[in-house]
Amino acid sequence: MEWGRAMQELSTAIDHLATEDPSEIPRLQLAEQLIELHWQMARLQAQIARRTSVRLPDLQNP
Repeated sequence: MEWGRAMQELSTAIDHLATEDPSEIPRLQLAEQLIELHWQMARLQAQIARRTSVRLPDLQNP
């Protein structure tokens, strides 16, 4: 998947979550959503860590 499209889909998903009122979600469903959100957040953090650990070439010392 293209980077720009993937980021747009992620942004759209987050926007959708922001429109929901968590106080209106039944407790069991809310608990399930929280678990899933934490799993997805961990996956996103893993991808951030992968990209953070990439070392760029030292352009001053080829």
